[in-house]
Amino acid sequence: MSMQFFTLGDSGLKVTRLALGTMTFGTEWGWGSDKATARAIFDAYVEAGGNFFDTADAYTGGTSETWLGEFIAERGLHDESVIATKFSMNLQAHTPNAAGNGRKNILRAVEGSLKRLNTDHIDLYLMHCWDRLTPPEEVMRTFDDLVRSGKVLHVGLSDVPAWYASRAQAIAEHRGYAPISALQLEYSLAERNIENEFIPFGTRYGAGIMAWSPLASGLLSGKYRPSAAEPTAGRLETVRGTTNPGFQKFNERNWAIVAELEKVSAELGRSMAQVAVNWAMTQPGVASIIIGATKLEQLNDNLRALDFEIPSELRQRLDHVSALQPTFPYSFFGSEIQGAMTGGQTVGDKPAGYYPDLNISGKFAGVS
Repeated sequence: MSMQFFTLGDSGLKVTRLALGTMTFGTEWGWGSDKATARAIFDAYVEAGGNFFDTADAYTGGTSETWLGEFIAERGLHDESVIATKFSMNLQAHTPNAAGNGRKNILRAVEGSLKRLNTDHIDLYLMHCWDRLTPPEEVMRTFDDLVRSGKVLHVGLSDVPAWYASRAQAIAEHRGYAPISALQLEYSLAERNIENEFIPFGTRYGAGIMAWSPLASGLLSGKYRPSAAEPTAGRLETVRGTTNPGFQKFNERNWAIVAELEKVSAELGRSMAQVAVNWAMTQPGVASIIIGATKLEQLNDNLRALDFEIPSELRQRLDHVSALQPTFPYSFFGSEIQGAMTGGQTVGDKPAGYYPDLNISGKFAGVS
């Protein structure tokens, strides 16, 4: 296998197409990997050529950041590694200013992450989640201060509305702040809603998409198969009682996706997880896919998603079964309306070859 590097958004930060998610480093949440297993997963990823690590201050009570910092130091990979970490969710906070996205908490959180990661700077610092309170002006000013101080090199947003991301980037452009270089968002065959606004935003305004949960919380991993003898009702028991939207994946649309994915995987002679990751990784605008594992064999299987291409006919089948239903206002922009705005003529945005040096994603240049 060969890891390909992409520049992240319009930044000069070079990252591998597969990022290692370390939310599973630690067992504080009742699941995850012990230290020996986490180290083995880290080593396997590095030996496969990976350089991009994703963590957060909230993951496993800080253990994720601490172990990641230790593993990088043990192998002397400080200069080679690209570390992304996040703030917003302080699970131990007892006061409102010790969590969220206000300037006070950002400055508190960054110091904690630097200490746990045992580093003097963070390569990519992301707002973990929109708190519905803090204006983007405050976040972007604080981000810029951190970049100017050298504690942070690049900044990004995770799990925010598209209007918020757009406003934040506009503020950065207008005021000369450090721009948003990355958007970390859920994306998979079962969750394609970012295609409506985030993909166009990212490709036009320089923010690379880092996709999390490419296996849809395990739905696309091969663990759940419509062809299995176990009835669907039995599988539904695995998620009953949770209100986490990340686990609310069992519905008729998604079962149809799983069924088609199983067929396509069989025709390719690949695991369902490999095909699902490969599909997401090669979609327009996607700079990197975050893969996580609690077992070494899971990581090794996902790493093999780099080893093949999905033929166009099979990709079309996956695209079709997982296609989004048009919603307003996108349902309004059909051929009849478009024709009324172009004098009935076919008008493209740019001619073929307008971006001659870029790869198939249209915006993110690969470097070998």
